[in-house]
Amino acid sequence: MTTDVSTEVKSSDIKKGINGSLLIGALLMILGIVAIASPAFSTIVAETWIAFILVSAGASKLVYAFQTRNNDQGFIWKLLLSVLYIATGVMLFVYPLTGVLTLTLLLGSFLLTEGVFELILAFRLRPQQNWTWALGNGIITLLLGGMIGFQWPFNAPWLIGTLVGVSVLFTGVSRVMLSLNARSALNHADTATSA
Repeated sequence: MTTDVSTEVKSSDIKKGINGSLLIGALLMILGIVAIASPAFSTIVAETWIAFILVSAGASKLVYAFQTRNNDQGFIWKLLLSVLYIATGVMLFVYPLTGVLTLTLLLGSFLLTEGVFELILAFRLRPQQNWTWALGNGIITLLLGGMIGFQWPFNAPWLIGTLVGVSVLFTGVSRVMLSLNARSALNHADTATSA
C-alpha cells in the first residue's frame, strides 16, 4: 500500500514538472514570436541585457581585484580589466544605437572568422569520413558572416533582435516537444504499471 502511494506521489510530481515545462516552452515560443515581430525593440532589449551583464561582471571583477590585491602582482591588470568591463557596459547603456551597430559588426566579424577556421578544419579533416559536414558548416557560417558584413549598418536595427527571437522560439519549441515526449512516456509507464 505504501509503495502505491509513493508511486502516485512521484508520478504526480513528475506530471507537475512536465506541465511546468510545457508552460515555459509555450511562453518562450510566444516571446520568440514577439521578438521576431518587433525586432528593433528586441535588439535594444538584447543590447541592454549585454550592457547589464558587462557592468555586473566588471563590478564583480573589481571586488575580486580589491579582495586579492595583497595576494599577487596582478592587481593593476585586474583593476584595468574591471574598469574596461564597466566602461563598456556603461557606454552600451548610454549609447544603445551605437552599441547595436558595434554588436552587429562584431557578430558579423565573429561569424566570418569562425567560418574561415571551420573551412580550414574541414580541409584538415578531409581524409576522414563525413568531413563534408564540417565543410558545409564552414561555408554556411562564412556566408552568414558575409551577409551581416555586407549589409551592415542597415541590418543592425533588426538583426540581433531577430536572431534572439528565432533562438528563443526554437528553444520553446524544443522544450514543448521534449515535454510532450516525457508526458507520453509517463502515460505509457503509468498504463504499463496499472496493467
